[in-house]
Amino acid sequence: MDNSPKKTVWSLQDNKRTEDQRKAFKPTGKKPRNKTLQYLLISILVLFVMSFLLLQIYEETLEACITDTFCINSKEDMLLYTLYVFANICIVVLSIAGAYAIGRKLAQYIKV
Repeated sequence: MDNSPKKTVWSLQDNKRTEDQRKAFKPTGKKPRNKTLQYLLISILVLFVMSFLLLQIYEETLEACITDTFCINSKEDMLLYTLYVFANICIVVLSIAGAYAIGRKLAQYIKV
């Protein structure tokens, strides 16, 4: 015999819902937006701002020569040097992502 008290069930069934509550979870027919491009652009912007801030934090003048005749200075050519630092950061990040992808493919190939 079951002597335990009856459990209270909270429900909005049996026509206790209002019309607005019924329409709240109906599908709209719209497909959810893919936000991958938005996330990618924001991460690129954050990397660019970080490379600019790295130059502001470092007080000494830095110089990088891309070719024998074209050298950029961190104080005079701030935007170009920021792009240079940004490009180096992107190369490092893409190298790590590429190594991860190649390692993952190799792991699937080697796995028996």
